[in-house]
Amino acid sequence: MHTDRGVVLATERYGSAESWMYFAKDRVMERRRDGSEGESRGNSIIGVFKAFSSSLSGTLATQASLKGVGVGNQEATVAAATVTWLLRDGTGMLGRILFAWQKGNKLDSEAKKWRLFADVLNDIAMFMEISAPYFPACFTLIVCTAGIFKSLVGVAGGATRAALTVHQARRDNMADISAKDGSQETLVNLAGLLVSLILIPLVTDNLILTLSLFFLFTVLHLFANYKAVRSVVMETLNEARLSIVLQQYLRDRRMLSPLEANQREPIFLEFRKTVPIKLGVRLQEVVQSPEELNLALKENNMPYLLGVQNGCVCVCLGPEASVHDEIRAMCQAVWLSSMLSPPTSREHPAQQQQSNWEMVHESHKLMDTIFNPFLKGVEAAGWDIKRTLLDWDEWRVEWKTKSN
Repeated sequence: MHTDRGVVLATERYGSAESWMYFAKDRVMERRRDGSEGESRGNSIIGVFKAFSSSLSGTLATQASLKGVGVGNQEATVAAATVTWLLRDGTGMLGRILFAWQKGNKLDSEAKKWRLFADVLNDIAMFMEISAPYFPACFTLIVCTAGIFKSLVGVAGGATRAALTVHQARRDNMADISAKDGSQETLVNLAGLLVSLILIPLVTDNLILTLSLFFLFTVLHLFANYKAVRSVVMETLNEARLSIVLQQYLRDRRMLSPLEANQREPIFLEFRKTVPIKLGVRLQEVVQSPEELNLALKENNMPYLLGVQNGCVCVCLGPEASVHDEIRAMCQAVWLSSMLSPPTSREHPAQQQQSNWEMVHESHKLMDTIFNPFLKGVEAAGWDIKRTLLDWDEWRVEWKTKSN
């Protein structure tokens, strides 16, 4: 290749960092950056700002908590401070257990959303800790609530960090990535500790300065988190990315690359009303009678069953289903959900149920037509179709057909 710099001899890249190009000009070989920055390098720089600002905010919150439990107050008792601390830790443990039980299966499939959620919640918890000493009548309640929030941060942050480490470990070197990430964070926290030693004497008994610095660090922290999460480009399909790719393909037959789909993927928790999708459910959540089982089997020769029950699109998976079958089932479920959202029909429930089964049959016909070229296009665009991040539950069902 010829450029204004000379003839390009070769390009090289260290991992997923920035790449370099070798030029030959006037019998001299020259090495220069090509101007593009890799995902890992961008995340590393942003991670430094994120960890540094979080460390300083944490110092302000810790100082306020210690002041609230009576450090430096001669009238405070050790017993009262101990009880407050135990209540905070106890409520945090309960929150950690309940959150892992309710949302643990979402932390893999929606890692970017929950990573950002954890960072925002952490900032809210630190603000509550800073303000708690100024409301002594509600101090224990505020500190316990902040403890619950921080426990959720611990679960969501730790789990999503593991999920993102799997994405970054391109050579299956998770241990290496985790060790280096931990070392980088430790170094940044050490720098934050040194700066904190200067800040603490300045902010002691100065609420305005404390809040001003906290909001400054929080804005920097949230901005760095948003940029870090937005810069992650995952090649595995979850519900949001598959929905974005499929809807674009159905509109104009154009296949989105991982970069394009990740840029469109929502990274904030959404509260808009849509028809939810449940994957890997029990049989009775899809069909509730032999007649409905026959309806689910109509036009269907795939190792999964679909149905619309109680306002949800439910998918029941057979034990022999492959990853490609899972992707196809999810495509059908996404199409059904989009057709049913928002619910505009005011038909009688029996008529609505009948029309739902007609839509299920139509989705089977649609997939018979488009799925094979769609899957080939997905693979050609650079997506990983050997595994997915779809939120499948563990139920697997074997059913009997009419001929049996």
